[in-house]
Amino acid sequence: MGEIHPTAIVSDSAQLGDDVVVGPYAVIGPHVVLGQGTRIMSHAVVEGHTRIGEGCTVYPFASIGQRTQDLKYRGGTTYVEIGAGTTIREFVTVNSATDDGGTTRIGRGCLLMAYAHVAHDCRLEDGVILANCATLGGHVLIEEGAVIGGLSGVHQFVRVGRLAMVGGCSKVTQDIPPFMLADGHPAAVRGINIVGLQRKGFSRESIRRIKEAHRILFRAGLPLREALERLESAASDSEEVARICRFVSTSERGIAR
Repeated sequence: MGEIHPTAIVSDSAQLGDDVVVGPYAVIGPHVVLGQGTRIMSHAVVEGHTRIGEGCTVYPFASIGQRTQDLKYRGGTTYVEIGAGTTIREFVTVNSATDDGGTTRIGRGCLLMAYAHVAHDCRLEDGVILANCATLGGHVLIEEGAVIGGLSGVHQFVRVGRLAMVGGCSKVTQDIPPFMLADGHPAAVRGINIVGLQRKGFSRESIRRIKEAHRILFRAGLPLREALERLESAASDSEEVARICRFVSTSERGIAR
């Protein structure tokens, strides 16, 4: 059986799965869906058309699903979806999308530390970590397993690739390719995320190939088109290099070279 504190305000229209816990003074809006075993702690607010998966925890004073801060919002129904096993710490804000029918999405097993902000229409894939006070502008894509350091700001429409890591207090205005380590104001790629790759079990050969891709893109002094041509010749033998090539070739804001 679930547990709803008598001081909590839970709409009769909200859908709560089995074993959901709603703490003191929390607010759950009428269009909210909470998955089995999810815990909403004291004073947290979950509003809008928000769906939170199984086994999530929302800590005190977090605000999930409120209307976008985008001044282009002209009404309509917008959504927030949060995958199973995600943890949302104190004072985190996750805003709904801007356009009618749009969705802000957070994947499975993510960790959003205290005061992090996820703006309208962002997409966080599985296993993403936002450290304390990390801030994402609208339409940001953070790919699987990437880490955004504390007090960092990510410009709207920027992409951060799979298993990339952004150092604390960085200003990210251009795309960070997969597996890279970026830092600075503005952020630039400084190396590869070797510790993250080792922890994920990447082989020495895979890491060697990623290092070589980094050298060609960021250290060889080549024009981007020529660097990509060199990488593409090696991409058939390496899934990781192929992923880097696809990411860089589809960048709209440019990569942080």
